[in-house]
Amino acid sequence: MSKAPIIQLMDTHAGGDVSRIVTGGIAPLPGDTVRAQMEYLRDQADGLRRLLLEEPYGIPEMSVDLLVPPTDPKAAAGYIIMEVMGYPIYSGSNTLCTATAVLESGIVPKQEGHQTFLLESPAGLVQIDAEVRDDVVESITCEGLPSYIDTYRAKVHVPGLGDVDYSIAYSGGFYALVDAQELGFELNLAEERRLAETAHAIVEAIRAQNNYTHYSLGDVGPLPFLHFMGPVEQAAPGHYRSRSATYVHPGVICRSTTGTGTSARLALMNYEGRIQPGDQLETVSLRKTSFVGKFTSVETQGDYSVVKNTITGKSYVIAKSDIVVNCEDPMVECGDLMVVLAG
Repeated sequence: MSKAPIIQLMDTHAGGDVSRIVTGGIAPLPGDTVRAQMEYLRDQADGLRRLLLEEPYGIPEMSVDLLVPPTDPKAAAGYIIMEVMGYPIYSGSNTLCTATAVLESGIVPKQEGHQTFLLESPAGLVQIDAEVRDDVVESITCEGLPSYIDTYRAKVHVPGLGDVDYSIAYSGGFYALVDAQELGFELNLAEERRLAETAHAIVEAIRAQNNYTHYSLGDVGPLPFLHFMGPVEQAAPGHYRSRSATYVHPGVICRSTTGTGTSARLALMNYEGRIQPGDQLETVSLRKTSFVGKFTSVETQGDYSVVKNTITGKSYVIAKSDIVVNCEDPMVECGDLMVVLAG
């Protein structure tokens, strides 16, 4: 065991979604950008993602964020996001967790009060605004990706459900947005399994019928996400609140409402004329955790009205550990994993 490779982790969560931050044990990756390094992992060394999200080391409901040296000198650190669906180029909850880990590990020294720094995601540079009080990271605000509505109120036939109305948003990945009440959901924790089964059927039906292309990124793969929308209520002037649940294909209902899910909702509310720049939407999960999305501005890109936004939430450090990679264990598939392990 003394010769077995070791991977250092800091486990965190934001809104209930656990992000495993890989802080050490991985060799330098090829690629002159964080995006290129992500593509190398995706295409040549997917074993790291599988190791940390599958038994015996993890479960699919987790995410993994690999810290890498930034390729842009303005950034404090780079990070690559790994989930059950693969390698999203951006994630709000993972960014909240990574920013907290960067502060708690000392990569960026904590400063009392407000501080700002940049991280480099596969989608590019991300501004981080942190609030620190009594040496505790109380909140993180990160940029959401520019978000827009691709398809509004389309219809798909879903076996066992009938015709389902949905809209498609892009907010770092393509999202199917569906009305929870129209599908008979109140969005409480007891419905979690049925929400996952329903979302799986809807995503499969939409995938069989359509593929979506980003206006500048091109083909970003098959539809990976679905967001159940509860009723929107006005909690205060310029502040809205809605119960919500995000599904990741295949089979996972996120513990949080997710940052990209919240950004997708802001894009829809702008499309419907229900929100103005400066307004906020608080999305509340099945577990009553929440993120706050702020609609900061809007611009036109080709045929699309693109919403710029930020996401605010809090992340907690829940564990620091070393993973011992036992390749002789029949439950562990080392394979392409070995090419990225240090030493």
